[in-house]
Amino acid sequence: MKAVHFGAGNIGRGFIGLLLHQSGYEVQFVDVNETLIDEINKEKAYRVILANEQKEEFHVEGVSGINSAKAPEAVIEAISSADLVTTAVGPHILKFIAPLIADGLKKRTKENDMPVNIIACENMVGGSSELQKHVLEKLNDKETSWVQENVGFPNSAVDRIVPNQKNDRLLDVLVEPFHEWVIDSTEMKGAQPEIKEALFVENLQAYIERKLFTVNTGHAATAYLGNLAGHATIAESIKDEEIKKTVLGSLEETGKVLVATYGFNADEHQQYIQKIIGRFANPFIVDDVQRVGRAPLRKLGAKDRLVAPALAFMNEFNEVPENLVKVIVAALKFVSEEDQESLTLQEKVQAKGAAAAFSEIAGLDMDHPLVKKAAETF
Repeated sequence: MKAVHFGAGNIGRGFIGLLLHQSGYEVQFVDVNETLIDEINKEKAYRVILANEQKEEFHVEGVSGINSAKAPEAVIEAISSADLVTTAVGPHILKFIAPLIADGLKKRTKENDMPVNIIACENMVGGSSELQKHVLEKLNDKETSWVQENVGFPNSAVDRIVPNQKNDRLLDVLVEPFHEWVIDSTEMKGAQPEIKEALFVENLQAYIERKLFTVNTGHAATAYLGNLAGHATIAESIKDEEIKKTVLGSLEETGKVLVATYGFNADEHQQYIQKIIGRFANPFIVDDVQRVGRAPLRKLGAKDRLVAPALAFMNEFNEVPENLVKVIVAALKFVSEEDQESLTLQEKVQAKGAAAAFSEIAGLDMDHPLVKKAAETF
């Protein structure tokens, strides 16, 4: 089996590439980074090292690389015969790789009748659907019809922390032990791909929100509370008992929403929360609170990790979530000289006051109970 994977960076090699290799795929990495691709073709192997006390190692072998800037025809050829195509390039890059994928599928219409699935493994909701939209824009009506019948673009949710790092060997990559790759089985074409440790589900939205309201909410909460308390890293912050108490309280609030909305087992979800807290406490991953907290304007938006679960909690239980409000207030106070959004946020707060600034950012009326409670707590 052959998999073509766009993105030879740390996530591509340390997460998706590793699981594909372990699933029996011959992995071809596609990237514009000439240094990385040359090294892949030279070594044809790399190591994935777990960020734990044992420093466990996994060896990924038999890989190859294609420089899409220098050899687009090779990429087109690879897609035309691939058993699976995946991406980990970043949400904003999907539109740039779409033309090559479209050309590969055009070639496939003439040479290969086998269905294929293209899975965008990006930190976004609906990544594969977004990629599909850009691909279809490059096809004529006949090609579009063939692709819609034979090519699946199943959405997925991915989760693995890959810290900033510098290794002696260029291709080696350090990753946290935990990983989760959830794929929408309802959008598959042909036989379901064999991917080791991937979870195929019919209700992907439930798992997307579980990650957003647990991992992303918890990560942001730890960063904002930790930054406010003067801590430097996520691991240092979550060791602070007062911060841990508020983070756990926030995740219990979001957990109630998830259990009520999607029917997750309450005990199993509690175990999931504890696992996430354990990830934050990992001393072998140095995660800076100012890096995690950046872009507070986006993260305080109505559909993001803080306000969305707070509004859902209020809608479900008719009360304001106490711990999430504390986190929202900490986010409103977040300052990082290296993050323009945080500086803009502080300008808004100073010019208009916390209530008016939060009201504007979250798109809520000034008399909304969440805005009122945040202003009182501020």
